[in-house]
Amino acid sequence: MAEVQANKKEGLLLDIRNLRIEATVYPPDEPPKTITLVDDVSLTLERGKVLGLIGESGAGKSTIGLSSMGYGRGGVRITGGEIILNGRDIMKGGRSGIRKIRGKEVCYVAQSAAAAFNPAHQLMDQVVEASLLHGTAKRATAEKKARELFRKLGLPDPDNIGKRYPHQVSGGQLQRVMTAMALCSEPDLIVFDEPTTALDVTTQIDVLAAIRDAIHATGVAALYITHDLAVVAQVADEIMVLRHGKLIEWGGTRQIIKEPRQEYTNALVSVHEIEHEEKKPTDTPFLSVKNVTASYGDGKVKVLKNVSVDIHPGQTLAVVGESGSGKSTLARAITGLLPPMEGSITFGGRTLSNSLTGRSKEDLRQLQMVYQMADVAMNPRQSIATIIGRPLEFYFGIKGAERDRRVAELLEKIEMGKGFADRYPAELSGGQKQRVCIARALAAKPKLIICDEVTSALDPLVANGILKLLLELQAEEDVAYLFITHDLATVKSIADSIAVMYRGGVVRYGAKSEVLAPPFDPYTDLLLSSVPEMEIGWLDKAIKSRRMESAGN
Repeated sequence: MAEVQANKKEGLLLDIRNLRIEATVYPPDEPPKTITLVDDVSLTLERGKVLGLIGESGAGKSTIGLSSMGYGRGGVRITGGEIILNGRDIMKGGRSGIRKIRGKEVCYVAQSAAAAFNPAHQLMDQVVEASLLHGTAKRATAEKKARELFRKLGLPDPDNIGKRYPHQVSGGQLQRVMTAMALCSEPDLIVFDEPTTALDVTTQIDVLAAIRDAIHATGVAALYITHDLAVVAQVADEIMVLRHGKLIEWGGTRQIIKEPRQEYTNALVSVHEIEHEEKKPTDTPFLSVKNVTASYGDGKVKVLKNVSVDIHPGQTLAVVGESGSGKSTLARAITGLLPPMEGSITFGGRTLSNSLTGRSKEDLRQLQMVYQMADVAMNPRQSIATIIGRPLEFYFGIKGAERDRRVAELLEKIEMGKGFADRYPAELSGGQKQRVCIARALAAKPKLIICDEVTSALDPLVANGILKLLLELQAEEDVAYLFITHDLATVKSIADSIAVMYRGGVVRYGAKSEVLAPPFDPYTDLLLSSVPEMEIGWLDKAIKSRRMESAGN
């Protein structure tokens, strides 16, 4: 107890010493092998401070974050070092001791909120669960706290959104609910694992500000895991750079951003946008959406309102807008997962059936989709080879050695390699899972790929590689893309035309050069001004500018 009090007095909350984390893989026709995921990493974190963990996908960021809770996912084992929280080594407390700290002393905000919520329970029940389980608050008090957090995080209808189920809110809204869930029990430490990945840039400002204000107001410490340096620069006091499970560089935020000492850190900081020359549209669009209106449930609330867009062969239409604007819903209507109430969709000169079940096998092959939430888009019981190989078998009848060869080629194209073929989704990082989903779509050799936030989980270096790959494939295969994203840097890199969506409708549409040129409508202007910049203090400037504009209106 004296040691605990001493640590609290000194302000040291988390002290990880010489951490080593391993996992066992089982290659075919070979004995099991042990691989090292985190190799001799140490860090300290004081109360009220934020340490950013950055690095490429698979660098060990999430693995280290989860270790602060004494947790190793998918067969991962903590095999060395000490994890000292509030003055005691949590690994010496056994399973019961670790269960007592989770949700009370340390909470976790997952990268994929859709996979982290129970679909059978209302949001409020899940947000207050930890507070009730650990006895830190009574039901009425916990719910009041939750509603305050909903309001602070900019969620719609904060007094009643807790009555909804996870599938009844957008991905970005669900991510904010998860942030409220972590803050509700007032822990000492929160592990934020890509908490703004699913958020549009306008919402991201509010959530980042809310996270930062909550940290300052409560004295809670945070590990902030991200691949977005511009974002972490707004909230972190210090930044740790990781690669292949090793510590590359650790320093103050300003030093890492402005004066990186290591070559790899400099590469992360200096990622440049891809130069993509805008292509002029052909006379006849390949996909044409005409006056589509759609809704969920009883049809009373329209989520798409008279939407019309075209996609031309070998070109990219980027669809941008805030969370809940209708971007992913448009994709669902095009793929037949949400039959439109009104309007039509033509593809390759033929009118598509509104329903997925009414479409031919060739329609299904030529129109593929890569989903936003890779965690819930793959069967966790299937190997990567099976997941990527399924389209090869289904559409082309390719099996056996030829299928394995093609799977290996696709894995090389997405910069993972054939060594991943026998792994399972639980053994991959978030970015690796997304790349597997891209490879699965490419396996069908489609004419149009709908990409729903496909680079949102990737670090800048890998994301640039994926975007370059997509552009190369577009040139080779004449494949078209419908690219749904909230990342305007990605839009500039890959788009030929842009549709800006707001509240279910298209508010600005045309060639990229036209849409990104002034004069802007108010919403497009807000989007462009909300793109994070790799500058210390940018968040404060953006909030101040937004308040001045609101006051002026």
